Amino acid sequence: MQQEEPQSPPTGAPDQAAQIRTVLMRLQRRQWWMWSSAVLVTLLLTLAIASFAFPGLLSQAESFTSFALDQSVRGLVGLVLLFNVYTIYQQTQIHRIQRQMSDQVDAMGKMEVRTEEVYKLAALDALTGLYNRRCGEQRLASEVLRAQRTGRPLTVLVLDLDGLKTVNDKFGHPAGDELIRSFAQRLNKAIRGSDLAVRFGGDEFLVLLPDCKQDEVRCVLGRLSGHTMECQGMSVGLAFSAGWGTLEAGESPAALLKRADDALYVNKRASKQATGTNAVVS
Repeated sequence: MQQEEPQSPPTGAPDQAAQIRTVLMRLQRRQWWMWSSAVLVTLLLTLAIASFAFPGLLSQAESFTSFALDQSVRGLVGLVLLFNVYTIYQQTQIHRIQRQMSDQVDAMGKMEVRTEEVYKLAALDALTGLYNRRCGEQRLASEVLRAQRTGRPLTVLVLDLDGLKTVNDKFGHPAGDELIRSFAQRLNKAIRGSDLAVRFGGDEFLVLLPDCKQDEVRCVLGRLSGHTMECQGMSVGLAFSAGWGTLEAGESPAALLKRADDALYVNKRASKQATGTNAVVS
């Protein structure tokens, strides 16, 4: 299975900010619709009252009745106008609050973007996009505690690229960086989603394999072997050396890592004696 791309802390705030914006837009549209409907109904009501009152005002009825009807119509129209003014005032206040909320949401979104950028700088390797050494060591400590608590296996795999110096000398350091990136991408595809790939430094990589027995590591190495990359019209092999160790009872993270690292250097010495092969020593 292919490992999932490194993710930032699951805050969910950017999605929440987008949902808040959507709700605010819907609320604003509904408020304008209600306000427009209220104004339209008020105008129609005023016109209806005026149409009924107008014949009475023009008739030759008694002066008191005409005066009372005239005052009633004017009072009703005044109340309607006051209601409209109050409605406009309330709508203005609501729009002001909406603008303030929108500004706060925008500020929150910008803060989340900055937080994600800082997280990437602190947790991810800039060249490969894998986790960096600091995060790898922290995750190793937590995985060791988990394995000791549950009794499930934990395997640590250490990888080192062979011939990187030759590529740098022959094609330049940009080609060497591309070799590291290509190997990192291949490594990311070779492991499971529950595994963790780390660029430990330079051309050295660390892979944490929870719930993985020692004999199952060869499946991962098999998916990594035999690949090449094109460099200035030439094919360059992604050769590597590997060493690994499975956590033993009471073993510390540092001791487990050292045991896997020692196996790596045994393998590198063996690979120098057998050029073109990638023997694996556990």
